[in-house]
Amino acid sequence: MAGFVVILMGSRADMEHAERIADELDQLGIETILRIGSAHKTPGHVIEILRHYEADSRQKVYITIAGRSNALSAFVDGQVSAPVIACPPYSDHFGGADVFSSLRMPGGVAPAVVLDPSGAALLAAKILALSDPDIRTRIDVLRQKNIDKIIEDDADLG
Repeated sequence: MAGFVVILMGSRADMEHAERIADELDQLGIETILRIGSAHKTPGHVIEILRHYEADSRQKVYITIAGRSNALSAFVDGQVSAPVIACPPYSDHFGGADVFSSLRMPGGVAPAVVLDPSGAALLAAKILALSDPDIRTRIDVLRQKNIDKIIEDDADLG
């Protein structure tokens, strides 16, 4: 029974960021579901979304995408038992200082924070790979490709 990743965006403005993550997960053969809900504006809707996916017995990881004041990641983490990865989009607002709302969370919640969309996808895949040997194999293949690329680039210099 394969696991899946729910990517929950705070708004449609986060779609490009979400699609980058979803593309990486797709390359690893992992089912991805895109949803939109705001902890500030539609908390009831977010809870409905989470209840729906929490009722699914398969392994899952949530990736939250929210900038500025990232209440979404802590809100989601407080509602679920599955891992949550916060992957806020980069913003020039406030000189990039808005990322601190993703880094500093209240006690009792523990979303991981990964700023790079590819990295967030890889962490989600590694979490699912703990119980899925097929995903683990695909990650090993990706890791070997990355190793081969570095070796090849180094050889090209010589």
